[in-house]
Amino acid sequence: TYFTAGEKEVRAWTITNGMLAPQAAGVIHTDFEKGFIRAEVIKYADFIKYGSEAACRDAGKLAVQGKDYLVEDGDIMHFRFNV
Repeated sequence: TYFTAGEKEVRAWTITNGMLAPQAAGVIHTDFEKGFIRAEVIKYADFIKYGSEAACRDAGKLAVQGKDYLVEDGDIMHFRFNV
């Protein structure tokens, strides 16, 4: 399971173990997988520790990952894509 979050909604997405970032993006919509560019990832524990996406970014806890990133349970992800 990984999470996406916006101003109005937080959503959990169920994936299988061993899924790469583009495949995980495809769970949301197939266009996300087809046009995958990168994923911005914050670990759940870091988000709890720092309290916000901005604080995690300032602390250097936001990682930019590519197509070979193996999604981990609890990741908070923001996908960049182009279709």
